[in-house]
Amino acid sequence: MPVIPFSDPTALTAAAGLLRSGSLVAFPTETVYGLGADATQDRAVARIYEAKGRPSFNPLICHVPDPESLVSLVHCDERARLAMAAFWPGPLTLVLPRREGCSLSPLVSAGLPSVAVRVPDHPLALALLRECGHPVAAPSANRSGSISPTLAAHVVASLGDRVDMVLDGGACGVGVESTVVDLTGRQPALLRPGGISRERLESVLGPLVWEVDNDVAPHSPGQLLSHYAPSCPVRLDAVSAGPGEALLGFGAAGLTAGSTLNLSPSGDLVEAAANLFAMLFELDAAGWAGIAVMPIPDHGLGLAINDRLRRAAAPRDPRQGFFG
Repeated sequence: MPVIPFSDPTALTAAAGLLRSGSLVAFPTETVYGLGADATQDRAVARIYEAKGRPSFNPLICHVPDPESLVSLVHCDERARLAMAAFWPGPLTLVLPRREGCSLSPLVSAGLPSVAVRVPDHPLALALLRECGHPVAAPSANRSGSISPTLAAHVVASLGDRVDMVLDGGACGVGVESTVVDLTGRQPALLRPGGISRERLESVLGPLVWEVDNDVAPHSPGQLLSHYAPSCPVRLDAVSAGPGEALLGFGAAGLTAGSTLNLSPSGDLVEAAANLFAMLFELDAAGWAGIAVMPIPDHGLGLAINDRLRRAAAPRDPRQGFFG
């Protein structure tokens, strides 16, 4: 499976051609690396589920280069238009009613009458979407339930030859997935905290209903209780490491406690979000018996960080195995 740097002049043409042919291409966004397939091809979308070991009831996010590309795919009300104007391109996914007879594969929606859509804020992702000419379904480029990738090397380690090409655009700037807001009901609902804080969203959309957990029939990615998990156990709100554990610290307290790695020595939540998955990858690969994580403030981007950590630490459903 070739890994092609962003600087290669043939990269975009080759990647877009692979997408149109039904192949899988991993590419960077501002949040994490996505595993892309042409969202209009049933067989290509099915390959995403196969490659990730993803439950077929877990819907996918469709990426487009601009809001105008959604006209024939979804119904947009005034709330959607306000959110798009305020936050796109950027780490916000909107769940909207899909149009009858739209070109998207039904597999993208996992049988729901809605579809999750976003415009990413990354030059390579946007260039690829324009070159491809079709909406691209792209969940995180990792085995389902495991740590999300923020480097091309993470994609290779997790998926190997299950992906046909990886576009290497360096490290992802935001480092946690997009915030997901459902606009199919009377009141906007927060389905997954992420790169846009709840506070910023509510300043545009008003109060949000909180609906972040749904293991039976998720309305968006990231709602499964066990998700984003290393292979070893994760213990939250730790003040020190236990026997055989690594300590993932935060702020000055992590330095005094002798943390193995520190998400942000200065206590910067933006820095912590950008480092989260990369540091979990590093600690998981080092063979520790477990990872103890120090407390993270539960506001701003801390809400998204704690959501990912809570899911990483959740019991894993034996019916789904490791891949929740």
